[in-house]
Amino acid sequence: MGGYAYFQGQIVPNSEAKISIQTHAFLYGTGVFEGIRAYWVEEEQQLYVFRMLEHYQRIRNSGRIFMMQAPLSPEEMGQVTLDLLRKNQFKTDVYLRPILYKNGTAVGIKCHEMSEDFLIFAVPFGAYLDTEKGQRVKVSSWRHLEDNMIPMRAKCNGAYVNAVLAKNDAVLDGYDEAIYLGSDGHVSEGTGENLFIVRSGKLITSPCTSDILEGITRASVVTLAQEELGLEIEERTIDRTELYICDEAFFTGTAAEVAPITEVDHRPVGDGKIGPISRQIQELYQAVVRGKSTKYKKWLTPVY
Repeated sequence: MGGYAYFQGQIVPNSEAKISIQTHAFLYGTGVFEGIRAYWVEEEQQLYVFRMLEHYQRIRNSGRIFMMQAPLSPEEMGQVTLDLLRKNQFKTDVYLRPILYKNGTAVGIKCHEMSEDFLIFAVPFGAYLDTEKGQRVKVSSWRHLEDNMIPMRAKCNGAYVNAVLAKNDAVLDGYDEAIYLGSDGHVSEGTGENLFIVRSGKLITSPCTSDILEGITRASVVTLAQEELGLEIEERTIDRTELYICDEAFFTGTAAEVAPITEVDHRPVGDGKIGPISRQIQELYQAVVRGKSTKYKKWLTPVY
């Protein structure tokens, strides 16, 4: 793979950014990560990174949960990100993957005395989910991890084997995505996305205490829905059967963006088409991330 990555404190060709097969994070999943999008705007010849500082503040917090100290501040991580994107000279939408990880090579599950390191790689990236069609989803038979097991508040590398199991089953069964139930039987989130439903014109989303990721896209959508569309937001537990009777539903996430859901467990959501509120939020979000809204330009960091 061509291009450059930030690895061991410097920007190097991707071919040189390699870890040992004994690296603790590889053996035991002891790393935390972020997914960050940057959007290319052709008419401006500009690449905008969406909510970059918030992502680096979150990776720092994820590291704290796993007793890892980031070698750079969130602001310094942001500067490295801009340097890396400029070095790669991207003129397309990009996905960034920063990782804070245990880089020691000792075999054993103890890691609190082991050193850590920070890296970033970046790849051209289009749609993660087809957001122009409604997603067909199933409620997964795999239960979501909970805070006292592996906390989803931290984006821990090892935790995502849970997502792989749920996603694989969904796709092999002919669906696009899966929705988790938590240990209490209530709706949690998707395999890599937060979840919203619409009932009687109100946006409802699972609270952060439902073992979900504290999503940056989720928070952005809440702000946009309240400030621009005047919608009421309710954070509360969601029953599985509410997925079957809601008027609309959609996923949110850095990779997924805003992805409407039109079917759950063979039952149409609403009339089985992308709903008007989902479409409004989707269009508003795309306008914001591509710099079309002056009000929310503060969420964007220009690269060039």
